[in-house]
Amino acid sequence: MDQQKPAEDGQSSAIQEFVEILEEHRKNCEQQGKYVEAEIAKNRLIELRAHEDSRQREFMKARHISEKLGVEEAHMLEFRQFNAQWDKKLQEYDGNAQGLLDAMKERHAKELQEFQAKTLGKQQFPKFSPALLNCRRIEEHLVKAGDYNEAHKVKMKADAMEKIELQKWEAKHQHEMTRAEAQFKTAKRQEVAALQKRIQAGKEEQKKQRRIALERLLQRYNNIKAELDAAHTLECQTSDRRMSVQRLAAQQNDAQQRLKNRKASAASASASAR
Repeated sequence: MDQQKPAEDGQSSAIQEFVEILEEHRKNCEQQGKYVEAEIAKNRLIELRAHEDSRQREFMKARHISEKLGVEEAHMLEFRQFNAQWDKKLQEYDGNAQGLLDAMKERHAKELQEFQAKTLGKQQFPKFSPALLNCRRIEEHLVKAGDYNEAHKVKMKADAMEKIELQKWEAKHQHEMTRAEAQFKTAKRQEVAALQKRIQAGKEEQKKQRRIALERLLQRYNNIKAELDAAHTLECQTSDRRMSVQRLAAQQNDAQQRLKNRKASAASASASAR
């Protein structure tokens, strides 16, 4: 468009120069009474001016189209850069978020191993019932008294009671360990869920900011396009008024010149009659 401007200025100057030469020729023909040649020159001027008006309109129209295309291309480039930047930003966010989740899960796995080792390492002993403890005391007394037959009977009874109580204690102990581990895992799952919720909230905020930025980008583009359309409309209107004024001035000059010539011819004829 910048290269076309000097070429357009040069062409307009050449046409204007030719119009001035042709106008001078028309005036000379009119003054010399060469009306046929003057008429030809006048018609040629009308055609030339009409052609120049049409050419300038087409040039202006082509320039307007070029300017609009320039705005469109700049907008598309900016739009592609906008999407590329935000896609990269969201990818980085997702990568960082996944890193946080992986680190948390790895830490939880280590903490679970430590929890299990600590739980298993605790020395816990069953608490036997008073009835079983009483049987063991009777057993000891009978042994000291030398009553081995009765001691054996009491021992068999106590062993059976101990077996049953140990089974119950082991079942209870295993249940407590399982429940404690389940509670531990639940707490860690809740911690993971809370992190995921924060990550999702952050991602939604990122998307919201992207939508806001995109709306601003589109609004800026629409404003530029509206301003360019308004400038083009104003330029067209100004050009039309200027051409109308030029045509009217040319018509007035022609009329004044013809009137002047008629007066000169009448004065000459009157002088010849005297």
